[in-house]
Amino acid sequence: MKYAILVYETEQDSANRPMHMPAYNAYSQALADAGVIAGGAALQPSHTSTTIRLQNGQRNVQDGPYADTKEQLGGFFLIDVPDLDTALDWAARCPAASNCAVEVRPLVPMN
Repeated sequence: MKYAILVYETEQDSANRPMHMPAYNAYSQALADAGVIAGGAALQPSHTSTTIRLQNGQRNVQDGPYADTKEQLGGFFLIDVPDLDTALDWAARCPAASNCAVEVRPLVPMN
């Protein structure tokens, strides 16, 4: 089963990401070594995002993130593991788990 490990971080965490890269590189390597990595990426800071909605057939474009919260989606890892417990074990090893929110969400199969 495929799961997304979603990393939520504050703007300060995002700004400090370069100093945490060795830990993320080691985590990515551990996922690869275990053969469970299926993809992933770090995202640019939330202020670089653009949100779009269609309202009455018209595009409504907003600069910045949709949600105005302390923590924004900063990146994700896609893993392919047998079950939720295994996904949670991997999520607990994510460097962000010690100071940010890490969400585990199953993917919907698109066959």
